[in-house]
Amino acid sequence: MAPLHTTHRERRESPVQSAVPGFLFRRQADPEMLEQSRAAQRLEWTLRDLKDRVKHRATRDAKASEFPTLKEVELVMNLSGCHRPIPKNSCPTDRQSRKYRTISGVCNNRDHPSWGTANIALARWLPSEYEDAEQSPRGWSKSPLYRGFPLPLVREVSNVVMRDSGGGLVEDETYSQMLVDWGQYVAHDIAFTPQSAKQAADPAQPDCSCTCENTNLCFPIQVPPGDRLSGQRDCLPFVRSSPACPSGDGDVTSLLLDLRAGLPREQANGFTSFLDASTVYGSSSTLELRLRDLSSRFGGLDVNAHFTDRGQAHLPFVPHPPHACLSDPGGPPGERGECFLAGDSRVNEVLSLTAIHTLWVREHNRLGNALKSLNPHWSTETTYQETRKIIGALHQIITFRDYIPKVLGPEAFSQYVGTYRGYNSSVNPAVSNIFATAAFRFGHATVSAMLRRLNESFQEHELYPSLHLHQSFFSPWRLLREGGLDPVLRGMLGKPALAVTPDHLMTSELTQRLLVLSAPGSLDLTALNLQRGRDHGLAGYNDWRLFCGLERVETLAEIGSVISDPALVKKVMDLYGHPSNIDVWLGGLLEDHLPGGRTGPLFACLIGKQMKALRDGDRFWWENNGVFTQAQKRELQRHSLSRVICDGSGVREVPSDPFQKARYPHDFLSCDNIPSMNLEAWRDGASKGHTRFI
Repeated sequence: MAPLHTTHRERRESPVQSAVPGFLFRRQADPEMLEQSRAAQRLEWTLRDLKDRVKHRATRDAKASEFPTLKEVELVMNLSGCHRPIPKNSCPTDRQSRKYRTISGVCNNRDHPSWGTANIALARWLPSEYEDAEQSPRGWSKSPLYRGFPLPLVREVSNVVMRDSGGGLVEDETYSQMLVDWGQYVAHDIAFTPQSAKQAADPAQPDCSCTCENTNLCFPIQVPPGDRLSGQRDCLPFVRSSPACPSGDGDVTSLLLDLRAGLPREQANGFTSFLDASTVYGSSSTLELRLRDLSSRFGGLDVNAHFTDRGQAHLPFVPHPPHACLSDPGGPPGERGECFLAGDSRVNEVLSLTAIHTLWVREHNRLGNALKSLNPHWSTETTYQETRKIIGALHQIITFRDYIPKVLGPEAFSQYVGTYRGYNSSVNPAVSNIFATAAFRFGHATVSAMLRRLNESFQEHELYPSLHLHQSFFSPWRLLREGGLDPVLRGMLGKPALAVTPDHLMTSELTQRLLVLSAPGSLDLTALNLQRGRDHGLAGYNDWRLFCGLERVETLAEIGSVISDPALVKKVMDLYGHPSNIDVWLGGLLEDHLPGGRTGPLFACLIGKQMKALRDGDRFWWENNGVFTQAQKRELQRHSLSRVICDGSGVREVPSDPFQKARYPHDFLSCDNIPSMNLEAWRDGASKGHTRFI
């Protein structure tokens, strides 16, 4: 999902901007994330150069070691700019640190201070698989055979499996479009993988949009002959994910020994792994400060100074415009709708995502104002932290109570997630590479080709009709000038999600007309997902089935037992030759869904294990003893996403469960009948004697 670097003039003059449907992506790191990403690249390149020099030295001098000295490795580590491991027993134990989580997640686990923090490596649940055992992805060279078969080009896989599956669309019988949109929002809360960037120290590195050669930064997607999408190009551009700085676990010597021996490439998570509303507050102190309204007495978040939505706030604009967001083509000359600023820079990708972000900023300010009225003696900082704590808890409750059980199905949820039994300091909550790069991308198959906008009767809006997918991306001006949040929210509540079937695996808007403004022509999300999995060194489909305790599938009959459509099985086997060669994202996506769930057994296992780790390894999880009082927990459980919509928009009728498919008016309730929290439980003294700090 490549960043956009197009200038204002290029966007204005580009003929493809309005003519070609597409799916726009922006992956912009904040300064702290960007610095660690660049430091990791410097470390990787310099270590490789050091080891080459040492080997050359050893060939000339038989007595010379083939390995760098620890002093040499330490010097490279220090010069790279990578943070040194956080020592154990270095976490503060004051009242503030026991009551509120840090913005970067550091010291959530006092014994392992870096677990779950921002800018550390994604967790490996299985060893990486690179062609050279260090950093070259599968498919990097043409010669290797895998179980006797060459690995297929990812674009060829997309052409055969996705493009040829163009049957009719089937609506989900049970769930709404909100289920899809919340999944994207949650994914952005817990994972952000920055991409490699050119550095001034290495000007010889080519621009990934202009080369078909594999480099440190680029892993271009080769295309089959006659590919219609590529036109005259031999490849589609692809920027590799940035390597991660090694974090160790507080033991510097052990880390240096690992670096000396040679570690396989790992990729970074720029966000905290915790479900802590990073989408609202960011994962760095720099961004958090930028998002706050420092003039607010109740610890409020900044809002837009130029536009409102019928009295409700819009998100603030990014500083230092212009940026990559599109302008209103019918607006006054020279006037643009800039990109919105939020805790995650992907906020502008699509209007539905922007709407959810906006709801939570409004909810923070609503709750903060109410808490300050209840406790006028609270400082601005206390009010901000208490409000942030509630918002984070609501994200956890909505995700685990209302969303994840629907994705996994009841049996898989019980098996892999189960009942909360308290904080477990031995559980590493870090987001895994397999989860971020494959399993939680199952939702891409459910993305609709349309973004629905509905009126107060939940019918097509007369003034602001529904949009094709490409019309809704990077277009925040539409929320400013075309009815605000309400029509978009009604579309998310009032329209069903798409069902994934053998005849519809992904909309052609994503496989044939994916537009990234920094790259020429269109791209393909299926090909990008498969290439990203190889870039990250993910093991193959059968290895992950074994990891989950599922049986290997070796024959046509065996794979047919988990993917029941024979035509689909034949296509996949003709491409890969052997089930173990199948890229894990594709294999997991094609499996038959579990009863009551929206994934097959492999992804249910991987998603379930990840969610359990996020919950059980979080010292500030809302259910953990000492985080909230019993009275506060009861009130938090009364709240819902439907209530947040009622309080943060002009939508006056909602389903009690916003993820459930609902028919208007039968399945809708007046906001007057949707329960809400009683904040009296947060009045100082209301629960005196029942609060302790963790």
